[in-house]
Amino acid sequence: MRTTRALAVAVTAGAVVGLAAPTASAWADPTNIVAMPSVIPRGGHLTVTVDGSACQASGSKVTSNAFPDTTLSPMPGGSSASANPVVNHHARPGAHDITVHCGGKTLTKPSAFTVIHGGVRGGLGGSTSSGATSTDMAIGGGLVAAAVIGGGVFWMRRRSENAGRGL
Repeated sequence: MRTTRALAVAVTAGAVVGLAAPTASAWADPTNIVAMPSVIPRGGHLTVTVDGSACQASGSKVTSNAFPDTTLSPMPGGSSASANPVVNHHARPGAHDITVHCGGKTLTKPSAFTVIHGGVRGGLGGSTSSGATSTDMAIGGGLVAAAVIGGGVFWMRRRSENAGRGL
């Protein structure tokens, strides 16, 4: 009798866990919102990728206060979707959230990307000037003057040493 009762409880518990597993995995859908690039100027093109099979369904979208609602497109070979929204020209600089709406579920990633005013500085250390500035000229001039004075002192010292030897 006890064995039968224990067996019945074990089977019931196994059935509950077995039936709950697919439901639990559905609750985790969508997951992992990625925004690239993480720093973008106004008017820039953002790529948002979301993991989750629910996001491959039609009607799935990404939203933010920095860009208009954009439809997600399924990515081949997996359970991910992506969207390419354009950041509004009037978006305020700073961090912005992204919210994903997939299959009746929503997921928000706080501070997913940062909008900056103007273009992203890149290249040689983020320099934007096209030539030597007055500071560069002053530093260069000071180095040349120090080299000339040092060379002159060295030459005069060598000359006085040679004159003292009678050569």
